[in-house]
Amino acid sequence: MIEPAGLRARKKLRTRDTIADAAIALFLQYGFDGVPVSDIAAAAEVSKPTLFRYFATKEDLVLHRFADHNGEAARVVRDREPDVAPTAALHQHFQAGLDRFDPVTGLNDHPDVVAFHRLVFGTPSLAGRLMQYTLDDETALAAALGDGIGARLQAAQVIALQRVLARANWQKISDGRSAQDVHPEALADANLAFTALRAASSAANFRG
Repeated sequence: MIEPAGLRARKKLRTRDTIADAAIALFLQYGFDGVPVSDIAAAAEVSKPTLFRYFATKEDLVLHRFADHNGEAARVVRDREPDVAPTAALHQHFQAGLDRFDPVTGLNDHPDVVAFHRLVFGTPSLAGRLMQYTLDDETALAAALGDGIGARLQAAQVIALQRVLARANWQKISDGRSAQDVHPEALADANLAFTALRAASSAANFRG
């Protein structure tokens, strides 16, 4: 009997999650470089070839959580209302992320999230691979904003701004403060940063 496509998809998703959860648990306990792929496959009860069908590299076992957000800024710009400027839409989206304590904003103090971020930012190969996701986001956002150097510059500014804000929030959490305590500062920092970005963009357009 052939399984329905929906059932096969759910099984694949469960297998993917099982592998990733096993990997991250081992990495948090022993460090990224201290865990061979064979141990991850054994913990997830799959073969190494099966593992690599789901995750092409060892780094992907961790960074797939960031990959789920890949192209998010571009989607925000494409899906915004016609009367909303791109930067305003991105600001609203980031602020909404802060309000729901989305880990991608750095404003989440759950111990597992803090440990996960410490793993990523403290492992050179993971931090380097994460930069590639950032560059991909920048390219996608530039395409959504339009053609030319102006769109590419604005995309680079937005992605850098979001990265700096998230790292600042995470550092405060890592220093022992609660997400609730940091939240007002995070909102103020985001407002300041996006306001400055809009002002710079307006000035550039005026000079142009």
